[in-house]
Amino acid sequence: MRKLSYLFMSLSALCFAMPAFAQGGAAGGTNWVAITAGFSMAIASAICGLAQGKATAAATEALARNPAARPGIQFALLLGLVLIESLALYTLAIIFLKVK
Repeated sequence: MRKLSYLFMSLSALCFAMPAFAQGGAAGGTNWVAITAGFSMAIASAICGLAQGKATAAATEALARNPAARPGIQFALLLGLVLIESLALYTLAIIFLKVK
């Protein structure tokens, strides 16, 4: 138990020491914020597309099994699609705020 305590103390000391020895950024370097923003928007759009396709397929299957439940299924589908699409919109808003 004592060895584990020493291990965690040394790991915490290393975590706090790393920012102290970090080098400053070079002037005129690569704009990593813009590059990562593009990747994040691509990932968010891909996830939204997959989730919307899965939600639409599930709603279509549910309507085929029980056509009488259309109002409830349609409301749940639209609410789910709005919440799924908000992921991409929030990502886009963050990109506009961060990328200069």
